[in-house]
Amino acid sequence: MRKIFRRSLMAAALLAAGVTAQAADPIVLKVHHFLGPQSVQHTTMLKTWCDNISKDSGNRLQCQIYPAMQLGGTPAQLFDQARDGVADVVWTLPGYTAGRFPKIEVFELPFMMTNAEATSRAAWDFYEKYSQDEFKDVKVLAVHVHGPGNIYTAKKQIKTMADIKGLKLRGPTRLTTKLLASMGATPVGMPVPAVPDALSKGVIDGAVIPYEVAPGIKIDELAKFTAETDRSANALYTSVFVVPMNKAKYESLPADLKKVIDKELRS
Repeated sequence: MRKIFRRSLMAAALLAAGVTAQAADPIVLKVHHFLGPQSVQHTTMLKTWCDNISKDSGNRLQCQIYPAMQLGGTPAQLFDQARDGVADVVWTLPGYTAGRFPKIEVFELPFMMTNAEATSRAAWDFYEKYSQDEFKDVKVLAVHVHGPGNIYTAKKQIKTMADIKGLKLRGPTRLTTKLLASMGATPVGMPVPAVPDALSKGVIDGAVIPYEVAPGIKIDELAKFTAETDRSANALYTSVFVVPMNKAKYESLPADLKKVIDKELRS
C-alpha cells in the first residue's frame, strides 16, 4: 500500500511539474522609444523584431513596446534607461547626448552617406571593430542610419543656399547643427518629438528630418515646403541610431533564448 501511495505521489509531482513548466510565464521585454505608436518605426521595425523573437522562442520571449516615452524620461535619457534597467531594450540616437559617443559620430559627418542600407552595414562593421568600448555598459542589438535628410520649412521655400541664411533650423545632433551653422542657418538642437510644437509656435522656422520619420510626427502637416539634395550625390546628412539592451537582462536569459536574440542580430 505504501509503495502504491509513493508511486501516486511521484506521478502527481511529475504531472504538476509538467503542467508548471508548460504554464511558465513568458519573459516580457520592455521596449521603449521616442516616436508615436503610429510611426513605422513602432508598427513595422520594432514590432517585426518582437514578432520574430516571439516566433523563434516558441513565445517564451515576448515584448511590450512603449512608444512616445511612455516609461518616462526624455529621448536623451533612453540609452541610460537601457543601461540601468528602466527598460530592457530601447531605440535611440547616441547623438542625443552630444559628445558621449564620438567614434560612432563619424557616420554623421556631412556627405558621408550613399544610401541607408550600405551605410547601416558599414556602421555595424565599424561598431564591431572600433566602437564597442563606447557601448560596453549595454548589449548592442543594432546600429543603423536613416535615409537622406531633407529640410522642412513652415513658411519660406528653400531653393538656393542663400535662402537658408538666418533661418532657425532644428538639427538632431551636434554634427548636424554644425553643418547647418556652416550653411548660414541658426541651428537649434532638439530631439525630433519636440519639433511639431516648436514649429507650430514659431520657435523654429524648419527642421532637417528624413522622409521615413516625418509622417510619424506629422511634419508634412506643419511644414509647407520640403527641400532635398540631389539623390545621385551623397546625402546632406544622416543620423546614427542604436538599439541597446540591458546587459543584465540579456545575461539572465537561458542559453537557448540568448541564441534567439543573437540570431536576430545576424539576420
